[in-house]
Amino acid sequence: MIELSTDLKRLKEQLARLRGDTAVVPQGTVVIPVNAQKDQTNVFRVLSDVGGYRGNKQLEIILVVNNYPVDTLPHEVELYEQIGLKVIAIPYVERKGEIAIAARMHGIRIAQAEVVLLFDADCRIPDSTALLNWYLARFEEGCDLAYTHVDFTDLPLDITVKTRRWLHHASRWFRRNILRMPTSRGSNYAIRKQLILDLFAQGLIPYEIQVGPAVKALGGRIAYSGARELVVLTSGRTFSQGWKPLVSYMIWRIGIYRRILKMKPKKAIHDQ
Repeated sequence: MIELSTDLKRLKEQLARLRGDTAVVPQGTVVIPVNAQKDQTNVFRVLSDVGGYRGNKQLEIILVVNNYPVDTLPHEVELYEQIGLKVIAIPYVERKGEIAIAARMHGIRIAQAEVVLLFDADCRIPDSTALLNWYLARFEEGCDLAYTHVDFTDLPLDITVKTRRWLHHASRWFRRNILRMPTSRGSNYAIRKQLILDLFAQGLIPYEIQVGPAVKALGGRIAYSGARELVVLTSGRTFSQGWKPLVSYMIWRIGIYRRILKMKPKKAIHDQ
């Protein structure tokens, strides 16, 4: 048994309150993949944010710890479980496409709730009460996918990085408002559990950026909000400084749009 610090004892109490009566199915399940090589401590920040929820909904949290040696289970797993979290530990995630979504699926499969809320370990949620209530309200209205604005934290102070941030937001606005394609991303969206399981099993979403277009192609109901109180912050630690990375990013972004435009609408979800 690990001796908990005062902060972790407080977090344990918050998570117990968030989950509520374990005999009752929660309204939502939060799933967070945790890369054992870099996110073992980062995740406590977003857990604290979620634990600060002050609404009347019950939510469970599942962590999917991955990317560690087969014979060396991270000691943090015991700590996560001790503070009341569900944990799946997988040394290596097999996938065809992106590791993040493949890891996330392991947690989604055991989620008790019909609605799964998906964040990353390096996220920050400034107002979890407003965000989580907004998400759950959208699914009560019959939505299949919902997402809100994502901004960055921990960005390097460099002109090329600032330019990339501007281009990132501008391109997402263009995609959402001109191309009429959802811009949900792995660090912040919610979706119906069975829907994302089906899309993944059919090979339609090997990359998380394809979730929104896939749901739209099926005729799903989608909600978006850019409200300030609903923003989620994701780490900009992977942003490389310099003009060459910036040009590479622009080429990559253009390639994404070309692939998105090839997606054609199919039979609506609600007609199946």
